[in-house]
Amino acid sequence: MNSTSTFPSVLRELLRTHQAFLAYAANHVYTLDLTLPQYDIIITLGDTDGMTFKKLGEKTLITKGTLTGVIGRLEDKGLVQRLASETDGRSQIVRLTAAGEDLYRRTFPEHLAFINRIFADYTPEDIVNLEDSLRRLHRTVTTLRSSGGETPADETDE
Repeated sequence: MNSTSTFPSVLRELLRTHQAFLAYAANHVYTLDLTLPQYDIIITLGDTDGMTFKKLGEKTLITKGTLTGVIGRLEDKGLVQRLASETDGRSQIVRLTAAGEDLYRRTFPEHLAFINRIFADYTPEDIVNLEDSLRRLHRTVTTLRSSGGETPADETDE
């Protein structure tokens, strides 16, 4: 199979699906007077004792520069607080405030139900297959990215 023939249609569908998913998820999050990155922080910190900026960045995929602004806006809303790390004087821990924890507990189950509607017509097998395909794609992209884009000789189309 010629990989160049699949590139435009597969990439287009992947990007369209990503954009549609974000727009759908935003519908619920906006009712909470939050942005998607802000709610991502809330649900990532929910049921934890807090995290460093580095760990939050890894778990949310929000870039370091953006993360600082998002945390600042959540602080302004009284939903998170920054605390000095007890183990590393150079680090700060971001933790939900009581109001943030309350928001998380009240809204996360509802948000999960909202997101799960996407998969209402999927069978358990459909979900497993979709997840497997996405993991495979992620592994391939990650491998190629770390190798500078070089495709191993045994994986090239002939």
